[in-house]
Amino acid sequence: MTRVRHVVYLHGFASSAQSTKAGFFRERLRAADVTFVCPDFNEPDFRTLTMTRMLRQLDGEIAALAGGPIALVGSSLGGTLAILAASRAPTRIDRVVLLAPAVMFAKTGHHLLPPERIEEWRRKGALPFFHYVSGEDRLLDFAFYEDSLQYDALNAPLAQPTLVFQGLRDASVDHRTVELFARTRPNVTLSLLDDDHQLIESLPRIWDGMQPFLGLVE
Repeated sequence: MTRVRHVVYLHGFASSAQSTKAGFFRERLRAADVTFVCPDFNEPDFRTLTMTRMLRQLDGEIAALAGGPIALVGSSLGGTLAILAASRAPTRIDRVVLLAPAVMFAKTGHHLLPPERIEEWRRKGALPFFHYVSGEDRLLDFAFYEDSLQYDALNAPLAQPTLVFQGLRDASVDHRTVELFARTRPNVTLSLLDDDHQLIESLPRIWDGMQPFLGLVE
């Protein structure tokens, strides 16, 4: 495949640009002379985070890049964001890599958002969520959930070549939902791994698969 010029890494919910995976890919891509960009979606404030805000922030990051093929690499909720962004900009985004993508986020039946939890969130206006960067709970407005309902990553039109890596021991994203996402898309290659949601143990294997996909090796 044609060599990518830029990689934009999209971190997961309550994570950051300083995550383990972001650091892993930053080091290797910069060594391969590929521009690495990792927006911090916690800015300016985690409490007011929404999918719409993240998409607008990502649009700005992409617009600032010079010409050449761009790949999105999205982890968990960042994977959802990558799907949505790629479907919105099919001529600008050249290919996509998804790591445990939360394709069912905000859909009915998502096990991390039971009805009673959503109702409590609605009633109180904000709820605490554990933030991995600070190591403590941070409030998030109910607007995050309300805003997310207008987006449907599971059924979004995704035409770009796409690699997906999903752990079979993932307690946050059910591998069966990711298999459903990939099943009807001939442009999607799914690799199921014996790993959990973080996929940290599988990073060397994931990198081995990504290098030819990004055009970094023959």
